[in-house]
Amino acid sequence: MGKRTAMSSWELVFKRNLATLTRNALRAQTRTANAVVKHAKANAKQPPPTPGDWLSGMAIGLGGARRYHLYRPPDLLAGERLPLLVMLHGCGQDAAGFASSTRMNAIARRERFLVLYPEQDRLASAQRCWNWFDTRNGRANAEVASVLAAIDQVGLLHPVDRTCVALAGMSAGASMAALIASRHPARFKAVVMHSGIAPGAAESTATALAAMRGHRLPAPLLTPPGQALPPLLVIQGGRDAVVAASNGAAAASAWALAGGAVGGTSRSQQRGQRHPAQVTDFKHRGRTAATLVHVAQLGHAWSGGAANQPFSDAQGPDASRMVWAFVSRHFAPVQAVGQPPERVVSAARPAFNLSWPFNAPALPPLKGATLHR
Repeated sequence: MGKRTAMSSWELVFKRNLATLTRNALRAQTRTANAVVKHAKANAKQPPPTPGDWLSGMAIGLGGARRYHLYRPPDLLAGERLPLLVMLHGCGQDAAGFASSTRMNAIARRERFLVLYPEQDRLASAQRCWNWFDTRNGRANAEVASVLAAIDQVGLLHPVDRTCVALAGMSAGASMAALIASRHPARFKAVVMHSGIAPGAAESTATALAAMRGHRLPAPLLTPPGQALPPLLVIQGGRDAVVAASNGAAAASAWALAGGAVGGTSRSQQRGQRHPAQVTDFKHRGRTAATLVHVAQLGHAWSGGAANQPFSDAQGPDASRMVWAFVSRHFAPVQAVGQPPERVVSAARPAFNLSWPFNAPALPPLKGATLHR
């Protein structure tokens, strides 16, 4: 009996000590979390102000936790569902910087769609590069899952029309966008690569460097059974010193080959004094599988982006307009619940023509940005 009493007393003391340690640990974790949040808010970068909401979130996938930002246009209607454009930044960028460079939020406000900016973590890459090439060890697959987790989370928490989702990216973000679309083609209506490399051109760091120099061609693209690749738009600069210009044509050709498409006659387009571009469509039975926009005078920069941002060339044709013109063609009209027919929210344009971004008036400069024409 005495032994049992002694044991009970020991258990009681142990439980009390454990409870105390647990409370102290939770308090310490809470203080740390609050400090991290306070520091993040104090140091958070903001894109140029655009009416609407700039929201922050975090999603957890196989690649770990990834922060993201979401632009939501103002004056949402009850029951309204909007298209979603996923924008993946390049190396040396973050979500706010990419939003500032592309000015995509201004287009989203006018055309009424949501823009998701997943953000690479410095723990995953010191330069914030998406690991699009590490398919040999599974790292790239894990990051694909993490981006998909962010898309799924935003789809649950915000008014997303899940039948109207597209991907776009710059540099490493372009390569990651194409990789995601090739692995999960049924989830996306269109994909845009700006200065990127096609899936299958690399499987390790060494082969990625060779591919960036233009020394490797992508392997034939394989898609899940019964699923076709979504249409692809490739924008590539001829003076790109980071990603060899040959990668643009290689990506478009690989995508076209997977869809049985062939290239047509290139056409030249130019708006005002901006850099001219050569546009080539790859079609199969009247359907455009890929479009290549080659801008000979463009370097490794977002074409037509804000002039005061890195990785941005204001003299190029407006890539952001091209992105939306391309992806919106593949979105079906969306009608909000309870809306009368005359207020159908439509993301589609009557006919896709890449002359639209070249001939349309320029976007007004945003506060804090200088736009040279």
